[in-house]
Amino acid sequence: MGLRAATSRIYRGEISADIVGRPKIWYTISGLLLALSIAGLLVQGLNFGVEFKGGSVFTFKAPSASIEQVRTAVGDGGAHQVIVQKAGEDWRVTTESMSSSHVTEVKTSITEELKVPAAKVSTQVVGASWGGEIQKKAWQALIVFMILIIAYLSVAFEWRMAVAAVVALVHDLVITAGIYAWSGFEVTPATLLGFLTILGYSLYDAVVVFDMIKEVTKPLGPTSKTTYSEAANQALSSTLVRSLNTSLVAILPVGAILFIGTTLFGAGTLKDLSLALFVGMIVGTYSSICVATPLLVQFKEREPKYRQIRENIARRERNASKQVKTAKVTAGAGAAGKPDADDAGDAGDHDAGDHADAFGDRDDVRSTVTVRKVVQTGSRQQPKRGTRQQRRGGK
Repeated sequence: MGLRAATSRIYRGEISADIVGRPKIWYTISGLLLALSIAGLLVQGLNFGVEFKGGSVFTFKAPSASIEQVRTAVGDGGAHQVIVQKAGEDWRVTTESMSSSHVTEVKTSITEELKVPAAKVSTQVVGASWGGEIQKKAWQALIVFMILIIAYLSVAFEWRMAVAAVVALVHDLVITAGIYAWSGFEVTPATLLGFLTILGYSLYDAVVVFDMIKEVTKPLGPTSKTTYSEAANQALSSTLVRSLNTSLVAILPVGAILFIGTTLFGAGTLKDLSLALFVGMIVGTYSSICVATPLLVQFKEREPKYRQIRENIARRERNASKQVKTAKVTAGAGAAGKPDADDAGDAGDHDAGDHADAFGDRDDVRSTVTVRKVVQTGSRQQPKRGTRQQRRGGK
């Protein structure tokens, strides 16, 4: 079967992939991704924007200037830690926190070297305390989001599904943050919006899968011929194409913003949002299918009800296997003790021939022997009986 034919059959749902039955593969992949992400966070660290760590922001238009010219002009004004970004036709330059006089010097340098009118140079100073407040609010929003998610899933489904979904969400957050660390992209308030968006997207995908699993596994009972794992894998296979299609449709425009917008049109701060969405959607789709679902199945298989179903199925399979073996042994013994058809025919012919020969010989003997009746003649030689008186005991 060619790759195209196999892909087409998977798309139509004719092939069921055993995703639930191979948790070690998915956990190994997730473990490697998490290890790389944590290493990036520890080694590189996140590049927080000026909104979080504080600093000065200069915004102006200089169509003929290059990135190096803009960086040099700002640096000549005495600024350090210069980060240059282009958002459309505007240049956005962020530096460390500076005093008002220092900001004026940098503004003057931009005006003189890039020939930009002073009135066209917009300046903004962001304090570190304001950035700290932003971080605090972001953590509060994340914690409230997690609590609400756990409560909703526990009520709508059960606590095991809530735990599996939260594990998948943390998995997505850590990997996305690690990619931000390795790429060096700036973390801005737009990035936080992207993080919250991918959490909701990943949760939506997990809820769709969990709802189908709940529906498929509801009829399972002691006499069922399907384990919880098999039923969950069947439910996952039925929603796999839907999840992939939804993810593909969502990823394409985000990828266009990330790769085309930032490289050709200088999308500026949109790349912070688009990177979070692009990575989060891919990782979220993977986690809802390959992390949350296998983890949920492992939780459920430990319940007495589903453990008993598995034991009943295994016992029935053992009994069926024993019956097959017994039937084979009986058939083999019967075949060994019973002669073959040819042998039976030969034996029957032989026995019938022997009996026929025996009766035939007896008939031949009777036909050749003359039987004569012997009649005694003359007096019989018998003792005398005596007189009546002698027989009565007299003399």
